[in-house]
Amino acid sequence: MIVTMSEFHLPTQDEVRAAYREGEEAVVVLFEKLVAKSQAMEARIQALEDRLNKDSHNSSQPPTGDGLKKVRKHGLRHKSGKKSGGQIGHVGYRLEPVAKPDRVEIHVVMDCHHCQASLEGAEVQGYEKRQVFEVPAVKLEVTEHQAEIKSCAQCGQVSKADFPAGVTQKTHYGPRVRAQMVYFNAYHFIPLDRTTEIIAELYQQPVSEGTVVAAAAEVAKRVKPIIEKIKVHLIQTEEAVRFDETGMRVCGKLQWLHSASTEQATYYEIHAKRGSEAMDKIGILPKRFGWCIHDFWKAYLKYLAAKHALCNAHLLRELIFLVERYLQNWASVMLQLLLEIKQAVESATLLGLTALPADQLTAFELRYDQIVTQGLLANPLPQPTEEQPKKRGRVKQSLAKNLLDRLKDHKGKVLAFMYDFKVPFDNNLAERDIRMVKVQQKVSGGFRSQNGSQVFCQVRSYISTARKNGQPILDALYQALAGTPFSPAFIAALTTE
Repeated sequence: MIVTMSEFHLPTQDEVRAAYREGEEAVVVLFEKLVAKSQAMEARIQALEDRLNKDSHNSSQPPTGDGLKKVRKHGLRHKSGKKSGGQIGHVGYRLEPVAKPDRVEIHVVMDCHHCQASLEGAEVQGYEKRQVFEVPAVKLEVTEHQAEIKSCAQCGQVSKADFPAGVTQKTHYGPRVRAQMVYFNAYHFIPLDRTTEIIAELYQQPVSEGTVVAAAAEVAKRVKPIIEKIKVHLIQTEEAVRFDETGMRVCGKLQWLHSASTEQATYYEIHAKRGSEAMDKIGILPKRFGWCIHDFWKAYLKYLAAKHALCNAHLLRELIFLVERYLQNWASVMLQLLLEIKQAVESATLLGLTALPADQLTAFELRYDQIVTQGLLANPLPQPTEEQPKKRGRVKQSLAKNLLDRLKDHKGKVLAFMYDFKVPFDNNLAERDIRMVKVQQKVSGGFRSQNGSQVFCQVRSYISTARKNGQPILDALYQALAGTPFSPAFIAALTTE
C-alpha cells in the first residue's frame, strides 16, 4: 500500500471519542488502521531515503548524477603512496627536433656584439639551431578533372574518357575533408552547426549541415560489410563478450542502445525494446556458446546455451550501499572477500598460472557460502502476522535479502572469474563503450530520426573497433570514404555459418 502525505492524517478528537463510545473493538480497529498507515509511510520514507543515499560509488548511478556535494564514503581504491606526476621509468613525451626540417632560415650576424666591428666577410664557425613546429596556412585544394571527348575518324562516333573512381558529381568534397567532418561530429561529438563552423574557419569554405550528415551516412554505408563481420566475430569468438544497454531518445521516444564488445571489437544497435525481443533481433547473444559478461538483467539469463558471468563491479557497489545505509556486516565481509579473490587471480596471472590451486578454490568457496548463510540468518523473509491480510504474489523483500538470494542462486556466475582466468572480474569495458554514446546524448539530446540513430551506431561501431586496434581514427575514416575501410585482423579468421 502506497500512502501519500495527503492521505496520512491523525484521527480527530471526535473520531477517537466515537470509537471509544463504540467500545474496545472499535478502538482496536482504529489503532490498527493507524499502525498500517504508519508502516506504509515508514516504508515510503525509507525508499526515498535509499534513493537519496545512492550515488555512483554505491549504485549504478553515473558519476554525473552525484552533484557537487556528494562525498565518497567507502571507496574501493587505496592510496599507492607514490608522489603525483610521472613515476621512475615513465616514458615521457616532448617535442624532439627533426634531422631534416622542411624549411631552413639562416639568420645572419652583421656586427660584433662587443666592439661593433663588421662581420660581413667573416667565416661562419657554426650554428645554434632552434626548430619551430607550425601548421601552414591551409585552404582547400581544388582539382578539376577533365575527361577528353573525341570523335572517331573511322566510325564517326563520339567517345569520352572515364573519370576516376569517386569523381561522380560536377562538384563535391573529397574523402579527406569529409573524413574530417565525420571525425569532428561522430568521434568528438561536436554538434552539426559547430562542425560546419570549424570547417569554414579552417578552410575558408562554408559547408552545410546536410553535407556533414551525408558524409556520416556515406561512412556508414561503406563500413556496413565490416560491421556485419564484427557481429559474426562477436558470436564466434572464444574471448569473453561484454554486454550492456542504455536508454536513448529517438524521435522523442525512449529506445535502447545495446552494445556487445571485446578488447578488439565493438558493436552497437538501437532497438525499441530493452529485453529479449531486442536481443533476439540483434542476434549475437542467442547464438553464443562462450562467456557472456553482463549485469543481473534477467533478460540476459534467458539464453541457456551461453556461459554467463555477472559483473562484480555492480555487486561491489550494492554491497557498499548495504554497508553504509543498513550497516550490514556480512556485506562488508563479502566485499573484502571478492576483492581478495580478485587480487589472488591477478597475482596468479602475473606468475603465469592459468588457475588457482584446488585448496585455495575450496577455501574461497567455503568462505563465500558462510558469508551468504550469515547474511540470510540476519535477513530472514518477513512473516505476515495473523492480523495482516494475506496478499497474492511474492512477499516484498529487503534489498539485502534480494542481493543474498542472487549471491546464493548464481554463485557460479559471480565467481566465474575465479574458475576461469579468461573471464574478467567486471563489465567495465562495456560501460566505457556505452559512456561515449551517453556523451553524444548529452551534447545533442537524442536522434531526430531512426535512420540517423542507425547511421550513428554503424559509424561508432567502426570507430570504436578501429581505435581498439590502434588505428588513427581520422585515417580510418578517410580509408572508409576512399572505398577501402579498415578491416581488423580477426575478420580473416572468421568461419562461415
